Amino acid sequence: MDVRAILFDVFGTVVDWRGSLIEELGAWGAARSLAVDWPGLVDAWRGAYAPSMGRVRRGELPWTNLDALHRASLAELAPRFGLTGQTPEDMEWINRGWHRLRPWPDSVPGLLRLRRQFILSPLSNGNVALLVDMARAQGLPWDLVLCAEVFRHYKPDPETYLGACDLLALDPAQVMLCAAHNDDLLAAQRLGLRTGFIARRSEYGPHQARDLAPGGEWDVVASDMGDFAGKMGA
Repeated sequence: MDVRAILFDVFGTVVDWRGSLIEELGAWGAARSLAVDWPGLVDAWRGAYAPSMGRVRRGELPWTNLDALHRASLAELAPRFGLTGQTPEDMEWINRGWHRLRPWPDSVPGLLRLRRQFILSPLSNGNVALLVDMARAQGLPWDLVLCAEVFRHYKPDPETYLGACDLLALDPAQVMLCAAHNDDLLAAQRLGLRTGFIARRSEYGPHQARDLAPGGEWDVVASDMGDFAGKMGA
């Protein structure tokens, strides 16, 4: 493989969105004596992620970045799980929890190894401000930030993957997508990108039923970011 750049899915692949949100929001709620089902809310919030982007992809909504989609989903879901009576400032702080997600323990060390040899960037459905905040807070060593907001297309729209290749002035075969999600990798592979799968078997919690193993003929299959770096020769 003549791979020059590696693009990374972020939510689930690089950062632990579920564990981060449940821990942070649980502590915040406990300090305020709130009786909120935080795991239920976080799981439902994530469950609204793909449908909300789908409305944009189908043209039912104008271009709307992920922060705004998350905020709308939070407002709809919060009462169902016991989160009521909060100020707009509180709700905005909760929504920006997605900016504060923690990496998996192996992510930053593995990315630092890879960065010695490859151009590294997220290719996330998150927006620029979200990804920049996360990178600065957590030390994610990106060379640049590419995401759906740059191309005004959510994955798996081809414009997102091919737009990243165009901006990097590389052929798709010189670019790899690394993800913990088989559907993301399949979309990239169909467009000629190389593919790397990292298993994140606890991303969705103890009852995870998807992406437990590679679901396609991916170029690299790894158990974590360190294993992936090693298989890429870094």
